[in-house]
Amino acid sequence: MAMLLAEDGGFKPPSTADFELPPVFGDNPYTTKPIFLVFLSVILISVFFIAASRKASIVPSKLQFAGESIYSFVRNDLARDVIGHEFMRFVPYLFTLFTFILTNNLFGIIPFLQFPAMSRVSFPYVLALFTFVIFHYVAIKHKGLIAYLKEIMFMPGVPKPVYILLTPIEVATYFLVRPLTLSLRLFANMFAGHLLLLVFILGGEHLLQGVIGLKLVSPFAFAFGIGLTFFEFMVQCLQAYIFTLLTALYIAGALADEH
Repeated sequence: MAMLLAEDGGFKPPSTADFELPPVFGDNPYTTKPIFLVFLSVILISVFFIAASRKASIVPSKLQFAGESIYSFVRNDLARDVIGHEFMRFVPYLFTLFTFILTNNLFGIIPFLQFPAMSRVSFPYVLALFTFVIFHYVAIKHKGLIAYLKEIMFMPGVPKPVYILLTPIEVATYFLVRPLTLSLRLFANMFAGHLLLLVFILGGEHLLQGVIGLKLVSPFAFAFGIGLTFFEFMVQCLQAYIFTLLTALYIAGALADEH
């Protein structure tokens, strides 16, 4: 329907061009909306947790309870249960990672902001790079560079001829596939979710401007868009969880004594 309307010179369906936002001011690529949203997320996260911990008491306020619940979730469920006894030194990174991704994802359904910063692939790439550096650094420090590389390339208990196929796969997995899949999974989900919301919300708005038959259909498009918004909220939370969980799993693997 959308494509037919576009051919008639009416409705232009959303596309990747809707993610290429112009600078808010000037002609500088560093003054675009996604950049400002990232800075805004840092401010909001900082203000929230400072306010939540400012007047901490044994009987927590609602704000303190909310802040402690998020921290406890990351500390216990994503750090302690996955990494093990050395988890505490990684809690700050995992906590920062989870709250940062979650906040920037939720921007996609917040009125007037309505753009998930993680739908720009450069941000997931940078986060995946941080994780990549951290878990390799931890592994090298824990096992030594030679032992770590030997563990990756020559899995114990495998017949030597199998290494011809297995070694390139393992090297590619550790040094290429892991950071790429980690970042692209987050990016693709945020990109696709936001694009779907644009299709149904903008499509419903366009149908309201059409003939009576199209106007009768428009409420269904809006209703579907609202339903997708709740679904997108679930996906946004899930993707922040998955990214942080995989990071914890990679760190746990780096600390493990066996491959």
